[in-house]
Amino acid sequence: MNLELPKYQLLDIKKTKEMLKYFKGERTGWVQVGDKKWFFPYKYTEQGEGFYKFVSRSSDTWVLSYPRSGTTWVQELVWLIANNMDFDTANTRLLSERFPFLEFSMFNHEELTKEFIEFNKNDPKKQEFCKELAKPGYEVLANYPSPRFIKSHFPLSLLPNILKSKCKIVYVSRNPKDVAVSWFKLNQAFKTQGYEGDFMKFWSYFRNDLTAWSPYWEHLKEAWDHRKDNNFLFLFYEELQQNLSSVLLRVANFFEKSYTPEQMIKLENHLNIKNFRDNCMVNLQELKDCGIINQGADFVRKGTNGEWRNYFNKELAEEANEWINENVIDIDLRYSLTNNNCL
Repeated sequence: MNLELPKYQLLDIKKTKEMLKYFKGERTGWVQVGDKKWFFPYKYTEQGEGFYKFVSRSSDTWVLSYPRSGTTWVQELVWLIANNMDFDTANTRLLSERFPFLEFSMFNHEELTKEFIEFNKNDPKKQEFCKELAKPGYEVLANYPSPRFIKSHFPLSLLPNILKSKCKIVYVSRNPKDVAVSWFKLNQAFKTQGYEGDFMKFWSYFRNDLTAWSPYWEHLKEAWDHRKDNNFLFLFYEELQQNLSSVLLRVANFFEKSYTPEQMIKLENHLNIKNFRDNCMVNLQELKDCGIINQGADFVRKGTNGEWRNYFNKELAEEANEWINENVIDIDLRYSLTNNNCL
C-alpha cells in the first residue's frame, strides 16, 4: 500500500535553542509534522516513515491516548479482559512486554542511550535492556505473534493503517488541565525528557502545542470523530474514577467477553490505584532500575481528578478554561468534560 508521508519542518532555531535549555533529554531538536504540526523529537526524521507505514493486523488491539490520560490503567484492564482474566501472567510478566509502546524509541536520543549504557556498565542485562528501548516498535512488533496488544500516543492520522485494518481500538481522554499537570511531572521524572523548568513554562509549551504528540485538541478530535465506529471505544479517565465497574462492563462487551461478578470484583481490586501504584509489573520499575526514571519519581502517580487546582492560580485557570471553551465549541464534548470537573 502506497502511503504519502506527511511533510515535516524543523522547529525554528530560536525556539529550539530555548527549549533545549529546558528539555535536557533531547539533544538535537524537534519537528512539526503535517498540516496540524504534530510535535516530535528530531528522531522522528529517522523513524517517522516506519511508524506511519506500520501494518496493523485485524487481530490487533490498540490503546491510544494523548500522554497522561490514563493509558497504563486502560492497558492493564483491556489486556486482562481480552485475555480471559489471566492474572497469573499479568502478575508475572511486565505490561511493557505484554503491551509494547510503539514509539518510545523516538525519545531515546543516541547520546542519551550511550549514557544509560554507561550508567549500567556493571550490569550487562540492564545495558541490553537500554539498547532494546532504542529499537523502533515497528521492528520489534513485526515479530510478535497475534494477537498483539499495542500502546501508542500517535494521533490516528499518523497511524493510517490501523483504521483500515478493522482492529480494536480503545481511546482514553482526560481533563486537559489534569493532563498538563501529570505530563509536567512525567517530563521531570523521565531523563528521556529531562524537563528542568517550572509548571508555568511547561503549561505555555503544552498550551501552544510544543510538547510531544501535541496538538492536544486535534488529537482528541480525531478520535472523537470515530467514537461511533464498531471497532472503536472512547473512554474518559474520569469515568474510570467515578464508576469503574460500569466501564469494565462496557469494555467486556466491546471485546465480547462475559465474566462472573466475582471475576469483575477481582479485576476492580487489581486496578485499585493503591494496588496499581505498587504493582511492579505496570509501574515501570524496570526503567527506574536502569536510571531512566529519576529515583523518587513515580510513573503511576495519584490517580485522582482535579490535581490541577494545586498548580493553577486563578489567572491561569481562567486562561485554561477559555482555551477549553474555544476548542469544544464545535464538538458535542462539553457535557462530558464539564461533568468531569474540567472547568
